[in-house]
Amino acid sequence: GEGAGEARISGDGRELENRRNKLQGIMSDFPPKPSPPPAVSGQARSGEGGALGFSSDVFIMDAVGGGDMNLGELADLTVANDNDLSIDMQDNREDFKKTWNPRFTLRSHFDAIRALTFHPSQAVLLTASEDGTLKLWNLNKAMHSKKNAALDVEPIYTFRAHSGSVLSLTTSEDGESCFSGGLDGTVRCWKMPDLNVDPYDNYDPGVQSSVLEGHEDSVWGLTYSAVHHRLASCSADATIRIWDPQNSSPCVSVFNKEKEHGTPTSVAFVTSDPNQVVVSFDSGETLLYDLNTEQSVTALETQSKDGSELINRVVSHPTEPVSITAHENRTIRFLDNKTGKAVHSMVAHLDAVTCLTTDPKGTYLVSGSHDCSVRLWMLDNRTCVQEITAHRKKHDEAIHDVAFHPSQPFIASAGADALAKIFV
Repeated sequence: GEGAGEARISGDGRELENRRNKLQGIMSDFPPKPSPPPAVSGQARSGEGGALGFSSDVFIMDAVGGGDMNLGELADLTVANDNDLSIDMQDNREDFKKTWNPRFTLRSHFDAIRALTFHPSQAVLLTASEDGTLKLWNLNKAMHSKKNAALDVEPIYTFRAHSGSVLSLTTSEDGESCFSGGLDGTVRCWKMPDLNVDPYDNYDPGVQSSVLEGHEDSVWGLTYSAVHHRLASCSADATIRIWDPQNSSPCVSVFNKEKEHGTPTSVAFVTSDPNQVVVSFDSGETLLYDLNTEQSVTALETQSKDGSELINRVVSHPTEPVSITAHENRTIRFLDNKTGKAVHSMVAHLDAVTCLTTDPKGTYLVSGSHDCSVRLWMLDNRTCVQEITAHRKKHDEAIHDVAFHPSQPFIASAGADALAKIFV
């Protein structure tokens, strides 16, 4: 009598566990939902955005309840369906239309992360923060760690020299050097430390190699040209400067000295013509400058010059003579460098678009916004193929930067919440 009752109870428990595991397996194959799951009372919001983690003491139906999915449909999913789902995913990967999922959350900065960039060849990320530091993260270690990797990424190195926030960041094409721009008006050059450095070793002062001085205000944008081995910076002092970091008198040229176009907000070397840089301004203008003549060559079409079209970021299309701009008014615009005309304009987010990046093949555009989302677009037809809720708002700001790894399948986002997220 009693024994049979106990057996039945423990059997139910096992069945419940099996069902829970199966349901979690099924759910992990769904693309991440645009908004994080609602908090279950007495339980912190599970995961960070896309990952659904359930604590054992909350019945799984509660955690899913309130979502968009009808449990009736979920209950009918069988193991066979689960396999079909994973086969579909593999087929999609062949088409390079994979679904990106959050893999690592990098916690160590004390304040908003303003910029991030990947090492050209290694699974290594650099972040720059308003806390005045840069940090180096080795994702290889985390990828191969047996522990719960999501909780276990520590920076392997912290760079300290800026007084005040670090706002911009870029690396050389060989990954041997990196460069940072700050609120203090300096551009600092760093030697990349050994990627297997022990985080608890003594600080090596030889890592900082030189300081590029000349700007009189915050350095908002920084980019490196592998073709010319030159660095371009733009600053709140209204100038754009081209530097040769190896040279003892490093500043090669200065654009917009008379502040004729307002204050630059972003700068990028033009991929299709390495002798040009494209610069966006707070007036809403976008200009192409020639590095040889030091003159502006083309003014790309603007919708207005009263500053209502403030451009937060400009990037160069990786394969075509096109500049892509991210605007405060929620739009992304595509501009033809040859004709200067706008080819396409789209409302891309629910709040200001703060940052853009493309993958090296020219397949994807990734945008980040203060609406807390990272969006993935196909560059050819400019359609949104995925939206990931990545960060939480702080002081009405959410995402400051996004990066695509040049040679490995990683996307990273930098948050005002002091976190960096890695998607795979």
